Amino acid sequence: MRRRWAGNAAPGGSGSAEVHHDLIVVGAGAAGLGAARAARWAGADVVMVSDGPVGGDCTFTGCVPSKTLIAASHEGLDLAAAFARVRSTVDRVAATESAEVLRREGIAVIEGRARLAGPAEVVVDGSTLRARRIILATGATPARPDIPGLDGADPLTSDTLFAPSFDPRGIRSLGIVGAGPVGCELAQAFARLGVEVLLLEAARRVLPAEEASAAAVIAAALRHDGVDLRVGREVERVERSADGVVVVTADGSRVVDRLLVAAGRRPVTDGLDLADAGVAIDTHGFIRVDDRLATTVDGVYAVGDVTGRLPFTHAADEMGRLAAGNALRRGVRGRFRADWIPHTIFTDPEVARVGLVEAEAARHGGRVAELPLAELDRAVIEGRTDGYVKLIAGPRPVLRRFAGGRIIGATIVAPRAGEMIHEAALAMRTRMFAGRLAQTVHAYPTWSHGIQKATAQFFGEIEGRRARPARVSG
Repeated sequence: MRRRWAGNAAPGGSGSAEVHHDLIVVGAGAAGLGAARAARWAGADVVMVSDGPVGGDCTFTGCVPSKTLIAASHEGLDLAAAFARVRSTVDRVAATESAEVLRREGIAVIEGRARLAGPAEVVVDGSTLRARRIILATGATPARPDIPGLDGADPLTSDTLFAPSFDPRGIRSLGIVGAGPVGCELAQAFARLGVEVLLLEAARRVLPAEEASAAAVIAAALRHDGVDLRVGREVERVERSADGVVVVTADGSRVVDRLLVAAGRRPVTDGLDLADAGVAIDTHGFIRVDDRLATTVDGVYAVGDVTGRLPFTHAADEMGRLAAGNALRRGVRGRFRADWIPHTIFTDPEVARVGLVEAEAARHGGRVAELPLAELDRAVIEGRTDGYVKLIAGPRPVLRRFAGGRIIGATIVAPRAGEMIHEAALAMRTRMFAGRLAQTVHAYPTWSHGIQKATAQFFGEIEGRRARPARVSG
């Protein structure tokens, strides 16, 4: 339920504040940048407030440095050269989205810590800003699990790993806690850069949010690259020793030079005074929003990682742009549709997904077309046959026979999965029937030809394969 401002009235005693801006955006990461630029392009008077550099996590500690490190690991560089490449790349990207660049675009940028102070007010280091609408885009930061001895072990996170002050020299072995996307990506990259890697995951498999079949391919790839992968292993405690960090699990202990924690993220909301404002949060501290990205307070929106929804840069940008349009009431108010947004895990091979996984589709009567890469000529040509293309179509009792049903999900495990997934995402966004994909001529021999070959299974047997009902154990 939406509510009016729950805190103190605005200065002046009337409860209403003079409006100085159309929009205040708090936070300068991908979500904040998306919101501010969308609002400015619509002609709004926008001010952005940030207590860190413009670009946020993605530019400085997330996507840009981590994917640069992964690329460097493919080129045979040593660890020091790889991190030099990372810092050079970060500098180049950061220069395209600095505060000076935004100011030239007509966006006012104020450096400082912000807190909500009224229905249309933000206080920044003692100075009050007023606007018609406010968008919160303060992001998230690496979470620290409750492991005895962890604080004393000086653990790395993605934030500290890519800090300019970090010196990778001397790291011969690295322990990583958490085998989600970040943990798997960094484990493989460091292993390929010559570091002995211990990867620990409490769940029974890597990438717990993805399909089990995809996780199995990645687990095999990690082990092939020399990663000591241990799943179903809780870290009982860590200890400092003269030789490094001792990591203790139920089946023994292992000494590593450094320990990196990749065990999820927590929202950055400290100092915003959300409780006084009446902005509701969930049990994990993330800001609650509806499908239009509005919070429980009129005029206040939240976007990006601080909402706990789809922690990906492109999703944050989309949220920011939608929220800006909704806040300014320009055009048709947009709804955020998470099921249309793809994501990619940049291991080798990559894992890309959009929409439902097979187990979810089974509860909706979905059908699955699956093509192993061993049956895709481009994969055979390159000797990269570990993986698959899986497309899921919804039931369509009347038209299914002719149109194949609409695409409702896809998972691709392949060297170029991140590039291939967008065809399925477009199909979902446009509510396309599978028949359209099957009829679209794909160039041969390409990775994307696997999309056409898989989709054809919805209409008959193709090289011994046809679509099947989705399975809960799929």
